[in-house]
Amino acid sequence: MAKSKIALVTGGSRGLGEDMAINLAKKGLDVVLTYRSNKEEGDNTVKEIENLGQKAYALQLDVADTNSFDAFVNDVKKVVGSHFGADSIDFLINNAGIGINAPITETTEEQFDTLVDIHFKGAFFLTQKLLPLMADGGGIVNVSSGLARFSFPGYSVYGSLKAAMEALTRYQAKELGVRKIRSNVVAPGAIETDFGGGTNKNDEDKRAAIANFTALGRVGIPSDIGGVVAFLCTEDAKWVNAQRIEVSGGMMI
Repeated sequence: MAKSKIALVTGGSRGLGEDMAINLAKKGLDVVLTYRSNKEEGDNTVKEIENLGQKAYALQLDVADTNSFDAFVNDVKKVVGSHFGADSIDFLINNAGIGINAPITETTEEQFDTLVDIHFKGAFFLTQKLLPLMADGGGIVNVSSGLARFSFPGYSVYGSLKAAMEALTRYQAKELGVRKIRSNVVAPGAIETDFGGGTNKNDEDKRAAIANFTALGRVGIPSDIGGVVAFLCTEDAKWVNAQRIEVSGGMMI
């Protein structure tokens, strides 16, 4: 029996990342997932994956702390060997993130730096550090946002950084093609999670507005996204490379 491929999902303990991790398991992949502070959430996701018949392991990681990456990669290497009986990972999903909503006139340098560290610098250098551990023929899935295509006040830094990740995705595809590593980017629309204060879940006026300018007439849910990310980590997607796939139900079209 062929050994399962392994995907690493940052921020895989809750929200969109949890759904991605579970959908990867449903596709027959083993999963390493990261959590920032809540080990219990990470362990719960691991149990869900194990109930699906796949192996999983949760590791702590703060993607804003690039100084921790060498130790983290060593931990991944150990876990992949001891827990999965492998010597490499096949897919990396750069999902971890936070939302800060502030107008351009009120954005602080601290807010700016926090968002850069998490959404661009962290993803850039974590990928760089993990590449020696990635198998040839694998893939990277970066997570962007509809806010890289359309604009809402208060998300200038976040949206700009997601646009940067979309450009980086193309560069990764170009430079890593020699190793047959694909890189694609998935851009969710508005999703009802706790992200950014949970307004997409709890603010009825905002939910009605989102539904009004979404062709399919509702706010997205995490399970709308995870299956698309999982698809990109299968053989069915072997010829999909350097692509931006927006998963928004037709938002702002």
